[in-house]
Amino acid sequence: RCYINFIKKVNSKRGSEGLEETKKAFDFMLNYVGNDVASGPVWMEYIAFLKSMPVMTPQEESHRMTTIRKVYQKAILVPTSHVEQLWKDYDNFENSVSRTLAKGLLSEYQPKFNSAKAVYRERKKYIDDIDWGMLATPSTGSYKEEQQCLAWKRLLTFEKGNPQRIDVTAANRRITFTYEQCLMYLYHHPDVWYDYATWHAKNGSTDSAIKIFQRAVKALPGSEVLKYAFAELEESVGAIQPAKTIYESLIAENASMSSLAHIQFIRFLRRTEGIEAARKYFLEVRKLPSCTYHVYVAYATMSFCLDKDAKVAQNVFEVGLKRFMQEPGYVLEYADFLCRLNDDRNVRALFERALSLLPPEESVEVWKRFAQFEQIYGDLSSMLKVEQRRKEALSRTSEDAVSSLENTLYDVVSRYNYMDLWPCSSKELDYLSRQEWLAKNMSKKADRSVMLTSGGGSTSDKGTVGVGANAKLLPQSTKVVRPETSRMVIYDPRQMKGPVISATSSGYTKEVDEIFKMLSPPLMSFITNLPAIEGPSPDIDIVLSVLLQSTLPTGHDVGKPSAPVPGPATTDISGPRNQNGSVRRPPKRKAVERQEEEDAATAAQSRAMPDIFRLRQIQRSRGGGPAQSGSAAMSSGSMFSGEQSANSSS
Repeated sequence: RCYINFIKKVNSKRGSEGLEETKKAFDFMLNYVGNDVASGPVWMEYIAFLKSMPVMTPQEESHRMTTIRKVYQKAILVPTSHVEQLWKDYDNFENSVSRTLAKGLLSEYQPKFNSAKAVYRERKKYIDDIDWGMLATPSTGSYKEEQQCLAWKRLLTFEKGNPQRIDVTAANRRITFTYEQCLMYLYHHPDVWYDYATWHAKNGSTDSAIKIFQRAVKALPGSEVLKYAFAELEESVGAIQPAKTIYESLIAENASMSSLAHIQFIRFLRRTEGIEAARKYFLEVRKLPSCTYHVYVAYATMSFCLDKDAKVAQNVFEVGLKRFMQEPGYVLEYADFLCRLNDDRNVRALFERALSLLPPEESVEVWKRFAQFEQIYGDLSSMLKVEQRRKEALSRTSEDAVSSLENTLYDVVSRYNYMDLWPCSSKELDYLSRQEWLAKNMSKKADRSVMLTSGGGSTSDKGTVGVGANAKLLPQSTKVVRPETSRMVIYDPRQMKGPVISATSSGYTKEVDEIFKMLSPPLMSFITNLPAIEGPSPDIDIVLSVLLQSTLPTGHDVGKPSAPVPGPATTDISGPRNQNGSVRRPPKRKAVERQEEEDAATAAQSRAMPDIFRLRQIQRSRGGGPAQSGSAAMSSGSMFSGEQSANSSS
């Protein structure tokens, strides 16, 4: 609207020529933002401007009325907040021109107006979730940002459904406007750009999709996935040279880390120019210092599947092995390739060569694959031999080498499982896994238990001294963030809302700190992740009063003492008692039933008569006035009696 005000001010003194320029400005603006939910005032301003234009002849008057009618008919189709007002104005306009003509036109556009009004109500639900003051910043992954992304996607899904059932051209224009609005806020989100471009491509507008991708790559130059998607679109429409240019730009921009770009470019060349072009490019790439083993694996497997020549692929793997023998991933890929060739002899030779050069820390996966290979293709002696060698080699990397060399039932389970089939139940598997973990950490726990018990005797005081004396000897875990208890602030309930009680200071901070240091890492991690307790503390006096006023259930078993229920308004009418307080055996069943009825009546009386005197004493101890005490007694009394107060019921 600022743009329109500027145009109107500039052309205010230019006469009819200025009015025509202002009209063009209105048409230009409404062509872009006329589908916005807040564009109602702009439509009304445009109609008011058209009505104010001077006319000299009847022909100009007829032309002006026709133009106003067309603008009204466009405006009432847009689901805006002013659609009802626009419809009323349109009704008055048509009736002022011709009542006979108005009846037909209004009956024609009445259903369209009703549809626009209903769609506005639904549209508003999605628009209310959008923060229109949000800035287009790079993605931070915050909760608010995620919610805004979801809100925009819900609105886009709603618009794509064409709820108003308008023609395809108008619906696509409305969806395009919504996408452009979304990009004003989610400018740095590549998924929005991709959805926008693919939507254009699915609707047959490939040129528009290419333009969107060009804007996306310019907006997010560091997004490789958008460039791959752009190249894919160019290739799908037969634009090979533009797609090749995109791949070359990817490789040039990431010269130091472009193995993925090299692999994708090799595949692109194989698809578009043939296997020979891909081979030539691979021979150039493998000489680069930044070339990784992934390029060798990708080209070898592609060559093996397409050329059906295992010799070429094996030569590529052998050349790469001289350079990447220290890479466990490359060794495993080469082993898989040899397994597909049924070359078990070379597979064993490859594992032996690699394990002789790899350090123990990096050979875990290679040993695991070697053991699996022997389990599937070897005999029992070779399988057990490799398993024992694996344990001996990996025991050098663990602190407890003795327990690592022992054979366990878990090793048998590992040898005799296949894919998702296990020789035991899930509970047994969990138990064995737990025992395996405990066995590896047995020595650490034994040392810790010795340190816990060596400093004290059977009494709690000596035990506390022993804990503090040996806390420094315990191994500290570097993976657990331990709280600094020396800086902890004592919880003060006076800072919270609720009953006011005095907070007493405590001098056990150092002892707690020492105890924390001696806990096991899993238990320490659990305590560290516990949430802080927030909220008012309970009033001890009120809790005790509730307990005193409650009637506890009593049994009628013979020979069991039954203590009297304490309370301010209880009467001992439960029957005769002995001197030791035990209940006499009732002679008949009717007497027992009568006894139960009397007990129930006593319990009801005790609940209905709260101790108001004690409640007032509690209120005075808190510092409340007489009026407050009375009101508190009444509300508390309803609570103690188990009945709902009038305030709560209302």
